[in-house]
Amino acid sequence: MFTLKGNRLPAADVKNIIFFVRPRLELMDIIAENVLSEDRRGPTRDFHILFVPRRSLLCEQRLKDLGVLGSFIHREEYSLDLIPFDGDLLSMESEGAFKECYLEGDQTSLYHAAKGLMTLQALYGTIPQIFGKGECARQVANMMIRMKREFTGSQNSIFPVFDNLLLLDRNVDLLTPLATQLTYEGLIDEIYGIQNSYVKLPPEKFAPKKQGDGGKDLPTEAKKLQLNSAEELYAEIRDKNFNAVGSVLSKKAKIISAAFEERHNAKTVGEIKQFVSQLPHMQAARGSLANHTSIAELIKDVTTSEDFFDKLTVEQEFMSGIDTDKVNNYIEDCIAQKHSLIKVLRLVCLQSVCNSGLKQKVLDYYKREILQTYGYEHILTLHNLEKAGLLKPQTGGRNNYPTIRKTLRLWMDDVNEQNPTDISYVYSGYAPLSVRLAQLLSRPGWRSIEEVLRILPGPHFEERQPLPTGLQKKRQPGENRVTLIFFLGGVTFAEIAALRFLSQLEDGGTEYVIATTKLMNGTSWIEALMEKPF
Repeated sequence: MFTLKGNRLPAADVKNIIFFVRPRLELMDIIAENVLSEDRRGPTRDFHILFVPRRSLLCEQRLKDLGVLGSFIHREEYSLDLIPFDGDLLSMESEGAFKECYLEGDQTSLYHAAKGLMTLQALYGTIPQIFGKGECARQVANMMIRMKREFTGSQNSIFPVFDNLLLLDRNVDLLTPLATQLTYEGLIDEIYGIQNSYVKLPPEKFAPKKQGDGGKDLPTEAKKLQLNSAEELYAEIRDKNFNAVGSVLSKKAKIISAAFEERHNAKTVGEIKQFVSQLPHMQAARGSLANHTSIAELIKDVTTSEDFFDKLTVEQEFMSGIDTDKVNNYIEDCIAQKHSLIKVLRLVCLQSVCNSGLKQKVLDYYKREILQTYGYEHILTLHNLEKAGLLKPQTGGRNNYPTIRKTLRLWMDDVNEQNPTDISYVYSGYAPLSVRLAQLLSRPGWRSIEEVLRILPGPHFEERQPLPTGLQKKRQPGENRVTLIFFLGGVTFAEIAALRFLSQLEDGGTEYVIATTKLMNGTSWIEALMEKPF
């Protein structure tokens, strides 16, 4: 299997070539280039194309215009909706979902979300209750109800695994992805970017240290590591606040070195045999510890820098409601020093969201400074951010954020990062609004926060899906409810960590399974909204 690239295809002695692609026009140009170069190369090969998740007439027309449509023996679709990333995590990995829904009015990704949820229900039983907040959530629920009506002939007789489905629009909580995530997994994603469970890291930290070679021949290729809960140590530390990771790693190091010391105590053949049988597991644990110690050192280099501290201080001031209504000195300095544009946009958008929009003169000032420093082509990006509700003028002169913050307890001053008691540990003080909504739905219910739900964008609703007799769940005492929470528009690793924290609470009463259109962070989110000047 090869990644799709322009020019000629890699040399391979094969008869059939299958293109496995998303239905995007720019990819059709690359495929046409590949096919034409193969035709010129010599012996004919059979070409096939699979569109994921569905065929597109536009793409087929583009292939026809480029004169290669007839080269494909099969043109099919492969309906891949939700991809499992972990035991409790599913994603559609649809990069453009947020932009399509909120900027372009294209609901294709919502249709795929509804289709994916129908597939889940076919496998794991009808979900009796659907709750939702937001315009897109309402659309997905309507599509699901319509699809269910269309399949009335086939009654689902599977005992339901999920008790509730919660559909949440990303634009109900625009704040959370803009803030810097402070969990171990969140920081890896913020600094290096996790792509499909893999991360690429600078290789120097992972080079085996040999004595006497004075650091010659350091590897130049990035170190690629897979990150998921199949790795015991990663499963333990991924959702912890980064400040709590060091102590876990040092404890693990002591346990592993003590286990290796046991070999000196193995006297009999039986004891030696037992030690040898444990050796592969112990060596894997030692390798895993070495990797995560190196990653933690790389992250620590960033988090202990002055700039990271300054940025975090500004973010936390905004989230706790300090000085959100005037031009911020740190943001001014970042623009003057021409820091990364995405960093500047994240901060300006965060200030705007925490102030329910900026005063017109503050907004105009930021826009002018950004355009004069980074170039006028970014006027399109600023327009997109405004359309998405991330960067907007304050209308009606009222800031609703303090009401939302106090009612939902979004800011907690005394956070225990080592042994957390509240979800706010994932941002060292800020509790993700989206997760707080899920927590309050579970107990005591949304009726207690009606006022805030009315302030937040989009409708909130509840639908019941009747179950055939005999499939109603009789709950055993102490048995947890299972809620599937679907983020329409993307979810961050910090939010996932907060939901896992709620699942693990002894008196929580709810276990969460998370689904989303895309795993993302503030940088990848803003990047997807930026207009690329041609």
